[in-house]
Amino acid sequence: MTKVLYVEDEPFLGKIVKESLESRDFEVLMITDGAKVIAAFQQYEPHICVLDVMLPNKDGFTLGKEIRDLKPGIPIIFLTAKTQTQDLLKGFESGGNDYIKKPFSMEELIVRIENLLQLVNAKPKTPLSSQESIQLGRYTFWPLKYELQFGEEARKLSHREATLLQIFVDHRNQSVQRKDILQQVWGDDSTFNSRNLDVYITKLRNYLKGDPDLQIVTLKGVGYHFVVG
Repeated sequence: MTKVLYVEDEPFLGKIVKESLESRDFEVLMITDGAKVIAAFQQYEPHICVLDVMLPNKDGFTLGKEIRDLKPGIPIIFLTAKTQTQDLLKGFESGGNDYIKKPFSMEELIVRIENLLQLVNAKPKTPLSSQESIQLGRYTFWPLKYELQFGEEARKLSHREATLLQIFVDHRNQSVQRKDILQQVWGDDSTFNSRNLDVYITKLRNYLKGDPDLQIVTLKGVGYHFVVG
């Protein structure tokens, strides 16, 4: 049974979400206080985390970072009323794989949970283990560790960041269609996911800015071209 760590401080909403997930055969541990989440996470060992952003004592973004440090590959979904681009960026920088705006439907949440779990559990066509590390100019990409190393600095990547970078690596100095990326990383090419992709592209460009010979070039109306000099 899939174990969900659900963190929400609104009792009425929390009860609805918890019972709805349990009716779909998920096992749910609900926590209402941000200060108690990490201890619960370590003891419960969930398969996925659903975190509200605004919480007492410790916010969801901080928790996302701490959880990601403890278990780099675990899927994390943030729930929030904030929808500005900077808020999206902060969520993804905090280790989030997905981001759902409140109010949301239970069907949407369940689909997002199932899609993330499928992505995590799916075996890629080209196993990442085929290469322990990949050299990209002045960077070293460690797919299995979800890390991008530049000099002495090692940056932890989220599951989707690593998956997106792997796609570019597999198609270095080639064009990749936007719709194909969306299908591989999110499972569909909806407008919402398309916006998420824009955020992830911005993040990867920022991560790779230390080497000017690495460029993710936008091909308007087509997709992207990953230039490796």
